[in-house]
Amino acid sequence: MTQTSSYAILKTRTLVRIGGPDWRDFLQGLLTQDVETLAPGEARFAALLTPQGRLLFDLFVVGRADGCWLDVAADRREAIIQRLSMYRLRAKVDIAADDTPVAALFPGDGATPGAGWVQDPRLPALGLRGYGAGQPDGAAGADEAAYDAYRLSLGAPGPADWGSESVYPIEANFDLLHGIDFKKGCFVGQETTSRMKRRGQIKNRMLPITFDGPAPAPGAEVLAGTLRAGEVRSGGQGRAMIIARLDRVALGGLTVNDRPVCAEPPAWMPIDAPES
Repeated sequence: MTQTSSYAILKTRTLVRIGGPDWRDFLQGLLTQDVETLAPGEARFAALLTPQGRLLFDLFVVGRADGCWLDVAADRREAIIQRLSMYRLRAKVDIAADDTPVAALFPGDGATPGAGWVQDPRLPALGLRGYGAGQPDGAAGADEAAYDAYRLSLGAPGPADWGSESVYPIEANFDLLHGIDFKKGCFVGQETTSRMKRRGQIKNRMLPITFDGPAPAPGAEVLAGTLRAGEVRSGGQGRAMIIARLDRVALGGLTVNDRPVCAEPPAWMPIDAPES
């Protein structure tokens, strides 16, 4: 049975337009994702990191005939433009805000999208992202809260989970959600990111927990018995995203504010706990 798709305008997302003769070389040296082979009408998930390898900004790079869009958090757009401008130097690159609306079509079945829609590169189940695209025939209207709840149901973290330069992209599952190309060559923060990848075992990751009732406050401590396992980052009714030590999550007996919770790693996440 085909599931009805939902259409939502993502008011917390906005665009930065990148163009000019050097735009590919410029972004290739900055972002975690390869843009040299990006085709018009294709989107790739990526991040801009600090030189120390911590997550600064998440973004989608959306190919266009004359450059690309960067799909970014609306409240961080000016900061992203400032950061990109700092790196521009003599590169022939145009960087400008673009107010074309961003939308989501999820789960992506049961509707007929037209122009302006691209596949979400993180997970097929996340559906499509739209840029200046209207509501497709056969899709039901929804709000961004419904989209965030759907995203969280798939175990995919979002901007509310990043914090301020507090996590590494691998801890935020960018490696599992196609947000890092380890073969592309140099990018800002590459040394730390590649070293974590080569190490093979990641101690901390973001993953969902389930519980009865409303979500704990962001920052609430997750315990495995009496041991600190991690902390809550964001959530809603019955479900939240945490960042946690996998070895302690594997111990079970998780609680938050004395309330029992259950870790629920998504199917796309390796669940083997690292050795402590």
